[in-house]
Amino acid sequence: PANTKNLYLPGARFMRIVNNGQTVKEKINAMLPSFSKGQKKLAEYILENYDTAAFLTAAKLGQKAGVSESTAVRFAMMLGYEGYPQFQEAMAVFLKKRLGSVEKIEAAAGDIEQSKVLSYVLNADIEKIRLTMETIEPDAFDLAVDMLNSAGHIYIVGVRSCAPLAEFLGFYLRMINDNVRMVTTNSASEMFEQMLPINEKDVVVGISFPRYSMRTLKCMEYANNKSAEVIAITDSRNSPMSLYSSCNLLARSDMTSIVDSLVAPMSVINALIVALCMKNKERVVQKLEELNRVWSDYQVYNNDEINQLDEDLFESLRKIEE
Repeated sequence: PANTKNLYLPGARFMRIVNNGQTVKEKINAMLPSFSKGQKKLAEYILENYDTAAFLTAAKLGQKAGVSESTAVRFAMMLGYEGYPQFQEAMAVFLKKRLGSVEKIEAAAGDIEQSKVLSYVLNADIEKIRLTMETIEPDAFDLAVDMLNSAGHIYIVGVRSCAPLAEFLGFYLRMINDNVRMVTTNSASEMFEQMLPINEKDVVVGISFPRYSMRTLKCMEYANNKSAEVIAITDSRNSPMSLYSSCNLLARSDMTSIVDSLVAPMSVINALIVALCMKNKERVVQKLEELNRVWSDYQVYNNDEINQLDEDLFESLRKIEE
């Protein structure tokens, strides 16, 4: 049987809200015709930016939709929730179910023949890179390079599916400088412990794509509160990661599949690494030469691999210099 709740809203008639298992989206769509002008603004913003709205406070949601915080709170209550926190929790639950379900892979399976999967995925990745090239802001990219180049310390945060991107960036940034710190633990408390020394001279790179990581978001919030510079590598301006960043590098990642594509974000990270190598050519060459001596002295690789590595690395640096 359906659960019912009596609700009285100031300035509105007495209402009887029925909680019949509807999702937040279904409730909003059902009640849309009865909303006031401000409530419709909220409804439209939530329906168009559901992935982001689930992470926003009432004040932030109101700001994004162009209404007051109190309007956002009353909106949540009008939908039948005791308050805004319960409304936000309901959005997060729906978001988790939607993005964690098999619907995406079923949709892909219905449209693609097995023999065409390879070409479909490769072409989709090419399209993501093309769209990223069209939308990424060169000024934002240049700003990110300058911020990283002048940072006292660089903290890199990326968890779950974004962890390989963070590790890749960290690996090559350590080739350039010794000031790189990887925030690697999956424990939220330990992440803050690793970031405790951060100050206004430091830069944090937060990498997150849907489903957005709350742990990454909180690390970026902490860095922002400590007056550090924050760079977000994410998928859109509406990403919650942009709430605390001073520089956004946007890369497309959406794909009809059980996984999203991280090819375009990886290309953006590659570009960051190349740009920083160009700014620090002498330091990079010196460090690589020292590494090669250590590898040779301690027989880390066989001679053929060392020689090939030398040729590849120094040829790449020569091309950059040209």
